[in-house]
Amino acid sequence: MADNHYDAIVVGSGITGGWAAKELTEKGLKVLMLERGRNIEHVKDYVNAMKEPWDFSHHNRPTQAMKAAYPVRIRDGGLGENTLDMWANEKDCPYTETKRFDWYRGYHVGGRSLLWGRQSYRLSDLDFEANLKEGIATDWPIRYADIAPWYDHVERFAGIAGTREGLDVLPDGQFLPPIPLNIVEKDVAARIQKAFGGTRHLIHSRTANITEPKTEQGRVNCQYRNKCVLGCPFGAYFSTQSATLPAAMKTGNLTLRPFSIVKEVLYDKDRKRARGVEIIDAENGQTYQYTANVIFLNASSFNSTWLLMNSATDIWDGGLGSSSGQLGHNVMDHHFRVGASGRVDGYEDKYYFGRRPCGFYIPRFRNVGADKRSYLRGFGYQGGANRRGWSREVAELNIGAELKDALTQPGDWSIGMTAFGEMLPYHENRISLDPERKDKWGLPILAMDVAMRENELAMRKDMGADAAEMLEAAGVLDVKVHDDDYAPGMGIHEMGTARMGRARKNSVLNGHNQVWDAPNVYVTDGAAMTSASCVNPSLTYMAMTARAADHAVRELKAGNL
Repeated sequence: MADNHYDAIVVGSGITGGWAAKELTEKGLKVLMLERGRNIEHVKDYVNAMKEPWDFSHHNRPTQAMKAAYPVRIRDGGLGENTLDMWANEKDCPYTETKRFDWYRGYHVGGRSLLWGRQSYRLSDLDFEANLKEGIATDWPIRYADIAPWYDHVERFAGIAGTREGLDVLPDGQFLPPIPLNIVEKDVAARIQKAFGGTRHLIHSRTANITEPKTEQGRVNCQYRNKCVLGCPFGAYFSTQSATLPAAMKTGNLTLRPFSIVKEVLYDKDRKRARGVEIIDAENGQTYQYTANVIFLNASSFNSTWLLMNSATDIWDGGLGSSSGQLGHNVMDHHFRVGASGRVDGYEDKYYFGRRPCGFYIPRFRNVGADKRSYLRGFGYQGGANRRGWSREVAELNIGAELKDALTQPGDWSIGMTAFGEMLPYHENRISLDPERKDKWGLPILAMDVAMRENELAMRKDMGADAAEMLEAAGVLDVKVHDDDYAPGMGIHEMGTARMGRARKNSVLNGHNQVWDAPNVYVTDGAAMTSASCVNPSLTYMAMTARAADHAVRELKAGNL
């Protein structure tokens, strides 16, 4: 058993697991990283990175067999041959939908850090203070000032391209040069600025694609291929494989163990501390135990909470961290798939370079300052302008050489935007262990009971109407609002279920992401979120993880863990 002891165990290897491993190993700890899926090695295992749709047997379209095997992933049309093996096997790893919830998981080294949209924004004090001011859920135990230095820290290492805008609602960061707006986006931005008196801003996306080489990390700047989900051989976007894992390995302090399904945290009721974890080897089915002084749970929001629910059940019926009655509750996502688009006349002599991996962003402007709406919180927009390409239809030319010639020329310009809105942390939105169903390894599965409510439905009306209003004010033609099918989970920003708070009676974690009932267990992925904001959350997860790792090492040295 002595060989199975480490200073720290990190459960999960995605965005936050990678950061936990990097920070802890660089501070001198011997760390074991446990990943339930297979290993994916940087560059070598990006087997589809250089392929085009026509290089796949079915031109990257889902087959009937794929649809049958991935009934959830197919719901938003994102299932294809190019990333098929990057998504969790839904038959081996099922879940119960008390209400529809689209749960998209990546079970492999790197997790969804290989698949994420890379939009990277800071929460502001408007976000951290909202629950307290509005009497919603519970107050965040931290404020922007507490996490701002850690935003700086992770941005400098990860590499975030963007521009400083001086907006209170969207704090500036440590940015690399931005990925430029194209000519149409620049002009639309100026027209929106003028039409709304400077209260609305169309800015560059803030994205974790580096625009300058990071030679110390072996990463080359973005090549404008827009194939990020296939794995980037250049290391141009931030992922566990391109950035944090190499840094952790470089220390000589990290042991990576893939195919390791952590089934429970082992709890010492006398010391009121965790002593380690028990795993199932996904390949041979055997169980093993590993011990450590500190444990970081970074298995993704719901899986970290599942692990707490499945631990120390001899002490608490609801599992480790359940004493407050909040474990598993307060599920949040970002509701989206509503916005507007239209046609832009002119600019026929203008084009753009390459295929950008991002577009523009419009920060929140509702319920900001003097603006007051019938609902709480707000939304931001992600979008872009482009010229239609070879895949467009040319109705007048449907066959022969003229059609081929026409398709070598770019089509007309269009512009569109989609809103991402904040979902409130309702106690009724919850996950729980299904008392009857098990997965391939005989472990209980999660049951999802999550729904949008009146606040989100009211917000969606503005999300569509405001998008159309801005485009029309900017001179865009034939503007159409879209409100497509959305179900919780589709944003792939699941949050909550083990929230931070100021008191153990109404939260699972304290202000340093420690489980109140076991202070040597830290949870720093999306499970820790007390509210959702309307911005993409991954940058906040990174900053929380780096901050918690620093705290854990100081507490270890002080003998408090």
